Amino acid sequence: MPRPQDASSDPIEQIETTIDTLLSDSALVDTAAVDTTGADTTDAITQIGREVGEAGRLIAAGEWELVVDRMYEGLGDLLVVFIPNLFGALFVFLLFYVLYRVVATLLQRVFKRSKKVDSGLENLLMKTYRVVALSFIGVLVLDQFGFNVAALLAGLSIAGIAVGFAARDSLENFISGITILLDKPFRVGDNVVVEDIFGTVEDITLRSTRLRTLNNQIMVMPNIHMINQKLINHTMLGIVRIEIPFGIAYKEYPQQAREVVLKLTEGDERLHEDYKPQVVVTGLNDSSVDLSLRLYLRNPKLEIPIRFEYIEKVREALREADIEIPFPHLQLFIDEAKAFNDTFLMQPRLPAARPPDPEPPSA
Repeated sequence: MPRPQDASSDPIEQIETTIDTLLSDSALVDTAAVDTTGADTTDAITQIGREVGEAGRLIAAGEWELVVDRMYEGLGDLLVVFIPNLFGALFVFLLFYVLYRVVATLLQRVFKRSKKVDSGLENLLMKTYRVVALSFIGVLVLDQFGFNVAALLAGLSIAGIAVGFAARDSLENFISGITILLDKPFRVGDNVVVEDIFGTVEDITLRSTRLRTLNNQIMVMPNIHMINQKLINHTMLGIVRIEIPFGIAYKEYPQQAREVVLKLTEGDERLHEDYKPQVVVTGLNDSSVDLSLRLYLRNPKLEIPIRFEYIEKVREALREADIEIPFPHLQLFIDEAKAFNDTFLMQPRLPAARPPDPEPPSA
């Protein structure tokens, strides 16, 4: 007796069932493909780390052939993960690097033409731009390889906080360097006095300031010290006054010395035309009348050589004018010193005894 035919054995229904099955299988295949191509690069890196560890274990065991085989397999997995993204990362790097160089060139031209941006501030801004731009390009390149950039930045932030506590002094000098470049209490080329040392500012970095002393030595000062202590800038106003101190004897006349010294400044074009030289009395010392020659210079950078030049000129001019330049001395007057009457101190000085004439030689 023949079996009754099942309802599902209808040819049309079988065809529809087959099509649904194929479509379902195709969707599963597509999902698997998406999962494969979109695999997290972090998992691949973790797998590579495991392979390296396994290779170390095999090397320790002396299984060199297995090590070579696993290296080839690992290299193949690495190429499968990174090669498809390499061209995209290379394109992103080249595009943004060219843009970075173009912007850097434009910024340098703008800073060179600007009168408000000196060389120190220009170096700071260019270094900041360079660090920010290259870091941004690096993040874009890593993103092309599928790295979790957010987690990477979070880790770097935590590490930065730890480094900040460990390098507190360096950060203080860094912030002080930014303050110097923005506030501009001095610039490169200025003559300053710091810690009673006269020097010319040679360079301003983010950590220290370098001064050239009169002995042609470089003094490196941390920026925190340049901010926290008294500093005198001799160049900022564009004009500086120097003083040449000298003294004359009490028997001389200050007005006569003034006329002699002021003649030395006539025709000197290095002096400022709006401020006339002066000779003033500054004090009455124990052994001299103290005076000072005050000169205003057009170029503050000539302060030291002009000072040395006029010190010598003043001395020679006073000597030629027969004006005494005294040295410290003390006069002692003894009145009614009876205790010394019978001593040699109060005895009149007698002429030295003449030695006897030599006797003539005998015949």
